[in-house]
Amino acid sequence: MPAPVPLSPDEEAVMRALGRFLLVMPRALDADLIHEQRMSASEYAVLRHLSETPGHLMRMSELATACDMSLSGMTRLAAKLESLGCLRRIRCEEDARGANAVLTEKGMERLREAWPTHLASVRRHIFDHLDGLDLRRLASAFNSMTAER
Repeated sequence: MPAPVPLSPDEEAVMRALGRFLLVMPRALDADLIHEQRMSASEYAVLRHLSETPGHLMRMSELATACDMSLSGMTRLAAKLESLGCLRRIRCEEDARGANAVLTEKGMERLREAWPTHLASVRRHIFDHLDGLDLRRLASAFNSMTAER
């Protein structure tokens, strides 16, 4: 087996910056939502995913995958959002063992309230720093990196 090729200084700089970005950025976006909306980024993600599906309904396991959470973590978060009136959990018609999450009108309104905060946060923390970059190529690169997973 041939020896691995060391990273160039530029590649090393990208790797270190990307590692830091992956640690810091989720926390920054979450902090902005919590501070201004009293809503976590995970709660926002659940409401956003539900808002984008036909009937505003997703199977709990699919919602957990979409939000990169465990099913037990999603169950706890859904229970919190249900107690706030933002979603309902109903039995899955196709599989009585499964459950679906359904976005309520209150949940949609809560998402609409939080969206400007999230948008401003994303612009301030990310897009304001990407002037001059080809965003289509950047998105394509990210998508190709994650397509293998």
